[in-house]
Amino acid sequence: MNIVVLAGGISTEREISIVSGTQVCKALRGRGHRAVLLDVFCGDGRITEENAFPDEYDVDAAAAYARSFDGQLEELKKRRSFFGPNVLMLCQQADAVFMALHGSNGEDGKIQATFELMGIPYTGSSCLGSALAMDKDLTKQLFRENGVPTPKGIVIQRGDEILPPAENKVGLPCVVKPACGGSSVGVSIARTEEGYKKALETAFSYEDVLIVEQYIRGREFSVGIVDGIVYPVIEIAPLSGFYDYVNKYKAGSTIETCPADIPAHVTEKMQQACLRAYHALRLSSYGRIDVMMDEDENVYCLEANTLPGMTPTSLLPQEAAALGIDFPALCEKLIEVSVRDRS
Repeated sequence: MNIVVLAGGISTEREISIVSGTQVCKALRGRGHRAVLLDVFCGDGRITEENAFPDEYDVDAAAAYARSFDGQLEELKKRRSFFGPNVLMLCQQADAVFMALHGSNGEDGKIQATFELMGIPYTGSSCLGSALAMDKDLTKQLFRENGVPTPKGIVIQRGDEILPPAENKVGLPCVVKPACGGSSVGVSIARTEEGYKKALETAFSYEDVLIVEQYIRGREFSVGIVDGIVYPVIEIAPLSGFYDYVNKYKAGSTIETCPADIPAHVTEKMQQACLRAYHALRLSSYGRIDVMMDEDENVYCLEANTLPGMTPTSLLPQEAAALGIDFPALCEKLIEVSVRDRS
């Protein structure tokens, strides 16, 4: 197959996306596909229709080319529209586009909507499911309406009156996070009123709409769902702090156990809650649900990842490995189920 692995972009998760895309592209190349790595925003003006999907290809060089634009992004945003040179042309030529994007303008349904209008097959959920899952306020509303257990929370917009924690229906400790961010960027746990003010300031530096959520003291998990099949539960245990950006991506900072060491009845309860969450958000093809469990074994679904990280040590690939599915096979499977869902 001729495959475009789409990565990069302009979100706060740009670098993680390039890492995911590089690993996916190498895996697909190793399986005999003519995969190419392409930055959705920066594109590649050197590519023509004739040399679009070469037999020989240097994935690391393509990743380095994407990173060469890192210092120019703000200037480029002032001068042109979103899709970079040759991006749409290549995606139209491809048999499939593997979406290795993370965060805004990638995971939020905008690119998915463009591809749907243009008839371009791509991996992951539809534009609707992607948009719903990206907005944490809508996610919580849909969870509540569909019987999915989730922590209580409120929405605060820039300019709103800020009530003290004792009066805002959530209290302390609480979690403060941007409503549409990912990779825990801008997320804080506030335990004091002063900490709450600082958490709001941090989150508002990223977005104008925030979620203030009940803090669940307990253990953290994640559950992947591929083609309607719930994958084994993985437990995430940071050595210090919580599962923030650093603990997600710094090697050795988090212990990840899959399958999680929890009783069978808890596994079943957690997987069923995640499946309800998946359907409540109209997700399709694949995704991953983040979960907390308190000391009384109550399960709370936090949010959904419609384009989860894709390196061999990322959470979804670890869950697949527990089922005997290696990383290259998983990459192919995600393409297979996604293209089938769009046909």
